[in-house]
Amino acid sequence: MSDTVSALGAAAERREGPAKVTGTARYAAEHTPEGCAYAWPVPATVARGEITGIDDTEALALPGVVGVLSHLNAPRLAEPDDATLAVLQDARVPHRGWYVALVVADSLEAAREGAGAVRVSYAEEPHDVTLRAGHPDVYVPEDTDGTSGEHVRGDAEGAFARSPARVDVSYRVPPLHNHPMEPHAATAHWRDGRLTVHDSSQGATTVRNVLAGLFAVPRDSVTVVSEHVGGGFGSKGTPRPHVVLAAMAARVTGRPVKLALPRRQLAAVVGHRSPTLHRVRLGAEADGTLTSVIHEVLAHTSRVKEFVETATAATRVMYPSPAARTTQRMLALDVPTPSWMRAPGEAPGMYALESAMDELATELGIDPVELRLRNDTRHEPDSALPFSSRHLAECLREGARRFGWSARDPRPRSHAEGSVLVGSGVASATYPVIVSPSRASAHARPDGTFVVRVNATDIGTGARTVLAQIAADALGVPLERVRADIGNSDLPAASLAGGSSGTASWGWAVHEACTKLAALLSAQRDAPLPPEGLSATADTAGTADADSNYSRHSFGAHFAEVGVDTVTGEVRVRRLLGVYAAGHILNSRTARSQFIGGMTMGLGMALTEGSTLDAAFGDFAECDLAAYHVPAHADVPAIEAHWIDEDDPHLNPMGSKGIGEIGIVGTAAAIGNAVHHATGARLRELPLTPDRVLASRPESSGY
Repeated sequence: MSDTVSALGAAAERREGPAKVTGTARYAAEHTPEGCAYAWPVPATVARGEITGIDDTEALALPGVVGVLSHLNAPRLAEPDDATLAVLQDARVPHRGWYVALVVADSLEAAREGAGAVRVSYAEEPHDVTLRAGHPDVYVPEDTDGTSGEHVRGDAEGAFARSPARVDVSYRVPPLHNHPMEPHAATAHWRDGRLTVHDSSQGATTVRNVLAGLFAVPRDSVTVVSEHVGGGFGSKGTPRPHVVLAAMAARVTGRPVKLALPRRQLAAVVGHRSPTLHRVRLGAEADGTLTSVIHEVLAHTSRVKEFVETATAATRVMYPSPAARTTQRMLALDVPTPSWMRAPGEAPGMYALESAMDELATELGIDPVELRLRNDTRHEPDSALPFSSRHLAECLREGARRFGWSARDPRPRSHAEGSVLVGSGVASATYPVIVSPSRASAHARPDGTFVVRVNATDIGTGARTVLAQIAADALGVPLERVRADIGNSDLPAASLAGGSSGTASWGWAVHEACTKLAALLSAQRDAPLPPEGLSATADTAGTADADSNYSRHSFGAHFAEVGVDTVTGEVRVRRLLGVYAAGHILNSRTARSQFIGGMTMGLGMALTEGSTLDAAFGDFAECDLAAYHVPAHADVPAIEAHWIDEDDPHLNPMGSKGIGEIGIVGTAAAIGNAVHHATGARLRELPLTPDRVLASRPESSGY
């Protein structure tokens, strides 16, 4: 076995690829047990208030309608830790779109028709959904994990006032929505007191635990299957109301029940990226060395549950300065509860910081790449811990080389092609290394094959493939002899797929289990395996979550070239390039896909994505893919991802860092900086839509 070439780093194809392209991969809503009923939820049509009456007479009279659940007759649930899951439990309406009823029918069409026939009356109350800095209820949240609250180092205001060079700028990022291709869906079935659920989720173990608690049954009486998940981007990172409603309806009707949320309802019930208002103040010496960094952020949360978009966290680890202050402020409004979205905190926070760094470079007349290089560091500024590895400078230099940065004329509006102004921009990126405890088992079969089992979730990242690669490497066997079983809560418990932590967390447990199994096999020598084979298990609790003496982060550099049409105001990205330092890359094929996917979402964040909370009605105006514009293939022309393979011994046995989110972190800033270089106008509110581009033009610009 020791003579086998390592499977790690190879461009192995996704193992589930054939099943997906042939349609044999089954997603949550594609499981249809015998006797399956269908459910359709009824959302509240007021922004705040109390239900005063529910008339389901017309709905129940429709052919095929089985029942209507509401707070008047739904099963009582145990009080959840997550209040967004307390559906159909009382008459309160905390925001528009909150579910107030659920119709169950023999067909999807009948359920939808029935939902439209339910009549709900309300006692409306005044509501407020507008995020504004001067609101009297703004507060600083408790900093429970070092990512929010207020952090002060030295006299930041004094140092800023004394700095020879200063920028004081404000930025706004609007509400953003995950919109995975597969909507949130679940198929639930109770039998003999046991609940089985097929759920579109990023973590079946968590969903199982939550459902067991809500319905007051033992955890081993609940099985949650999330074998194939069509994207999540954070919105499926925790259980959502659909899975609770499906399980509730299945218990009441005694039948399997399938519930797939309509896309227009997703914005109100599955989380979103909170809007953020940023003020960034940077003070520097004449040579560009930072003397003060001040980053203040205001974000909204709901009155149902606090969720903090930790947009100041990355600022505290990015650039050194003798003095700094980061302050996170929150405002609770009558809005849907925000939640995780790819690179929560880092994506909007680094957009503001990296845009401000570009403004400082312009103020000083220093090349933007050079300014970042002059402010590189080996130690995390706030904690003073050494970085386990930080190759940001190498990413910037390699990216500049590949992009052809040295040929760039630094003057804004210096390159025109007819009516199109062309510009280029750069931004840095960072994302923390997160590892969570997980369990895994490894089994050797008498036929010479191996099976590893861990309740990981593949949300399109290629988890099955890379876990098999980790196992094959630890066992010293060819990849084709290893199978990875994932996506079922009956498997060894694992952390969710989120925070760019999946591969490191699950892979650590798989590596440990396979290392133990390899030792058992070595002790067997040439003796045949018993008929049942040999097994080993590993639990990384106590190791994966242990404190480290190092600050562990991925880093990257983004470069963008844009063309801005001076007649229409349209911004077209011509080239995107990302270079990353993210530990040891375990699968070059799936890694490149993750980097490019993140960069594509960053392009959407910069140019097309954003929603508006209607102050009068209290809901998101852009709630479907006709109004909320995600990038299409035509929006993503030349896009490249490269990396510097790091040898970092302070991470995990594979030496890997997370790669799922860093691709989005710096992309929007790089594009915004490129637009400034092209036009000379600095736009500080996303997305950079044609109307905003045209409104920003100087009267004398001629465009």
